[in-house]
Amino acid sequence: MAASSFEILDKRFRRLFVGNAEVDKLYTGCRWAEGPAYFAAGQYLIWSDIPNNRMLRLDGCSGAVSAFRQPAGNSNGNTVDRQGRLVTCEHGGRRVSRTEIDGSVITLADKHDGKRLNSPNDVVVKSDGSIWFTDPSYGIDSDYEGNLSEREQSGNFVYRIDPKSGEVRVVADDFVQPNGLAFSPDESLLYIVDTGRTHRENGPAHIRSFAVGDGGKLAGRGVFVECTAGLFDGFRLDTAGRIWTSAADGVHCYDPDGTLIGKVLVPEVVANVCFGGPKRNYLYICGTTSLYGVRLPVNGVKTY
Repeated sequence: MAASSFEILDKRFRRLFVGNAEVDKLYTGCRWAEGPAYFAAGQYLIWSDIPNNRMLRLDGCSGAVSAFRQPAGNSNGNTVDRQGRLVTCEHGGRRVSRTEIDGSVITLADKHDGKRLNSPNDVVVKSDGSIWFTDPSYGIDSDYEGNLSEREQSGNFVYRIDPKSGEVRVVADDFVQPNGLAFSPDESLLYIVDTGRTHRENGPAHIRSFAVGDGGKLAGRGVFVECTAGLFDGFRLDTAGRIWTSAADGVHCYDPDGTLIGKVLVPEVVANVCFGGPKRNYLYICGTTSLYGVRLPVNGVKTY
């Protein structure tokens, strides 16, 4: 795919890609690729293949792809904490886990108020060490992405794990299906996707924004943007505060003022993205069956 894969909707997008850049197809053979997370120290990417119950690893130097973990608890979203450890949302395990430096895997959260979580979906780590994750029902709705199970929580919530006490607390309880989430560069805002349209006719298909207060308290600022092609899912921000988000026709780029300024067109439905590479200017893109990537003249927010 050549530079024609970039669609300019606003002149501000012209300087966000290089005219002769290409979208690279890095791997294919997944059923539902999700949750890319880049490890700077090892120059490799980990991502999930949810229905195949495995995690894959791309070597950033050689381009080789290998199995990282299988079975993998039907893992979905992944991120890297400030100590370089892998934090994972597991549909099958109904938990948020962390892979320690010695390779052991521990549970960070699997219950709230003594009841099992639904199926943690996406996760981010704030600079203070707190872990924020969404918990929709996708992993317990059927055996395709997890295990068909009874719901124990009264709804689909967004949670925060306290970095000192480990307390799991609800920070947002008015979503239909909370999904991807990410902080603004200065962490004053938290953006959260609602993909409720998958379960409710004319349900939400948007990103909401919240002001982040002391102790992780959120103050709703309303809907930030509505999706114009399918549904949003996972997304990340660059250092200028622009949102690069998955959609049905590729990756949509939004200016901080909420304007859709351009797209990276991908021939599959995109589920999630992350910035990686030595300069954090390579955008990894999880399409339905494949992993793509494109080098950009912008840098992602440092989250590891």
